Amino acid sequence: MSDTGSTYNISEDIWNRKYRFAGGNDVPEDKNIEETMYRVAKACAAGEKDSEKWQKEFEDVLLNFEFIPGGRIIANLGTSRKAVTMFNCYVMNKIEDSIEGIFDTVKESAMTQKQGGGVGFDFSTIRPEGSHIKGCGAQSSGPISFMQVLDSTCRTIMSAGQRRGAQMGVMRCDHPDIETFITAKRKNEQLKMFNLSVGITKEFMEAVKSNSDWELKFDGEVHKTVKAAELWQTIMRSTYDYAEPGFILIDKINEMNNLNYCEEITATNPCGEQPLPPYGACLLGSANLTRFVTKPFTDKAEFNYKRLEEVVTVAVRFLDNVIELSNYPLEEQRLEAESKRRMGLGITGLADAFIFLGIKYGSAASAKVAEKIMQTISHAAYRSSIALAKEKGSFSMLDAQKYCQGKFIKNMPKDIQEGIKEHGIRNSHLTSIAPTGTISLLAGNVSSGLEPVFAFHYTRTIRNSHEDDVTKVKISDYAYNLYCKSMNVAALDDKDLPEYFVAASDVKPNEHLKIQAVLQKHVDSSISKTINIPSDYPFKDFEDIYMKAYEKGLKGCTTFRPSEFITGVLVKDEKKKKPEAVQLSNNKYTIPKRPEELEGTTYKLKTSLSPDAFYVTINDLIEDGERRPYELFINTKNLQHFSWIVAITRLISAVFRHDSKPTFLVDELKSIYDPNGGYFKKGKYMPSLAAEIGYVVEHHLEKIGITTGKNKIKSNANLTEVGDLNKMICPQCNERALINQENCLKCLACTYSKCS
Repeated sequence: MSDTGSTYNISEDIWNRKYRFAGGNDVPEDKNIEETMYRVAKACAAGEKDSEKWQKEFEDVLLNFEFIPGGRIIANLGTSRKAVTMFNCYVMNKIEDSIEGIFDTVKESAMTQKQGGGVGFDFSTIRPEGSHIKGCGAQSSGPISFMQVLDSTCRTIMSAGQRRGAQMGVMRCDHPDIETFITAKRKNEQLKMFNLSVGITKEFMEAVKSNSDWELKFDGEVHKTVKAAELWQTIMRSTYDYAEPGFILIDKINEMNNLNYCEEITATNPCGEQPLPPYGACLLGSANLTRFVTKPFTDKAEFNYKRLEEVVTVAVRFLDNVIELSNYPLEEQRLEAESKRRMGLGITGLADAFIFLGIKYGSAASAKVAEKIMQTISHAAYRSSIALAKEKGSFSMLDAQKYCQGKFIKNMPKDIQEGIKEHGIRNSHLTSIAPTGTISLLAGNVSSGLEPVFAFHYTRTIRNSHEDDVTKVKISDYAYNLYCKSMNVAALDDKDLPEYFVAASDVKPNEHLKIQAVLQKHVDSSISKTINIPSDYPFKDFEDIYMKAYEKGLKGCTTFRPSEFITGVLVKDEKKKKPEAVQLSNNKYTIPKRPEELEGTTYKLKTSLSPDAFYVTINDLIEDGERRPYELFINTKNLQHFSWIVAITRLISAVFRHDSKPTFLVDELKSIYDPNGGYFKKGKYMPSLAAEIGYVVEHHLEKIGITTGKNKIKSNANLTEVGDLNKMICPQCNERALINQENCLKCLACTYSKCS
């Protein structure tokens, strides 16, 4: 491992790793970032009548990083890659409540994910667990079990390709299985590929306020009645401890939807910024706000709203052209996209722009500037789309009279309303604030989306050709870096920065909500944002955050608070004395000697994989007054699996002997997937026989008191220093640098991003 200084260029590195085209099929390679942007601009302008003019216009905004299209557009447009989608995410079809309908959804989501698209689902249409199934005399296993199938499918697609799967699962607050849904990810390893959100209604929120009864029902039949306030408390306690579920205000989304006259929205894409109808897709791009501030760090610093309007006008045409240039995993998705021509033009670099202007993130002044910026983008985008309609025609689903009666359009200036009535409009929706992930790094590490700067400087781990060949480099936030240059210094301590250099840890939850609320007023879709909460933030203060979001008119809200319940937030405490059982002695582990007799439990496993049962025996050792697992045996008549059984029993037994609290083993076993498919058992999806053995081990650890009750053994871990409290372990580089921003996990130390 080596260290390097300021010679590292993060923009160039990200370009080389993620967006550079290496050449192929008569398309030359990109030799630099400029050639990448030339490639993208040329391809996007090819269908224009005056292609040379628009190629030049596109080049200008791309080369200056004033407008940054979604990453898959930069990577794929103008290349020889044909079987790719330029759209980031989709919402899948309305799930039919039948085995055929459910597995049609599984197939279609797999086809979508194969091309790199994230997917969102509404599971409210699936009958609750235990419901009678007509015609076969059986009971339904419920929506959670089918979510496990989709989770397994997503993992399989992820393992076969380069893009990591991303899924959003939504369930209405009145579904009979909503309580199970809220807590589904607490112990369920099969739902790691999902973000979860509860679909909240205005009626429910008012019931919470009045502490009224709340009926959980399906297909008009009431299954259970609960107290709305108690259900709300369950949601808030779960998101406080486990960072899920988020919530989407489904009534608000449909009320403010420009197309509420011809579509119903019940779900969003994985990061929540695009509420979409069945087969809807999100086409994304962002205005880089750092490029519109003149004379930064001075009393004469100003935001150039006129130039922002010009760039937005070009960006709308650019994204509209991509609709024809993209491939679509499903024909239904193509028809949906072409009939409504949705796009999501948003922002990045908001926090850095505030710093350039000398404004503190979350202050009244910052809210005023943020609202004016988003209003400028919204109005310019709609005027541009009206002009495009005059030139190229309106989207086919437009009913101008009904469209202009929508609440969002009614808040627009008169010239926009009259323009739509007279000339139509090219795109049904135009604005959204999405996670900007690596495109913000591509632009020089500008602050991401609408979020505050997470850290002004940090270390990044660059992995080279070999896994062990790594380089540590120092990374600075874009505004911080320019400020240091303006002061003629290489670096500054945070305490020496002006007070308007505000990091995420300095922003209060109410200030997050303030910024999101003023932006939402001028966004016709939605916003992907995470409110980061300190680990020691009191629950009594936390439990009102979602209610305040509702009262401010937001369409959704997501929080993240690090806690001991979240995998990856805790790290090994090297200072603690290791258990005696794992101390080294002459290069060998010292393990407890096996007594002549051991007590144990035998569990019978009957699966569809074999006509013969598997008998799993776990024997326990009593040591220092505590019971711990010592060995595991598996017996069966089926000799087909003999060598596999011997191997797994010896390995598990070795783990038991070397670790008195082997809770990590459960997660490892439960995450094993059989390539031939899994099976259902008591309504729970088992992705493999090894996974079911994992559930047996988990049950046994609970039974003997290791993971249950007052005798629960806490992880041999503690929280790191204050600066790392909001960081988790990255699954790609294993560094403690994974953060949650814009409802998306991204790593500060490597290229990992769940959303890009």
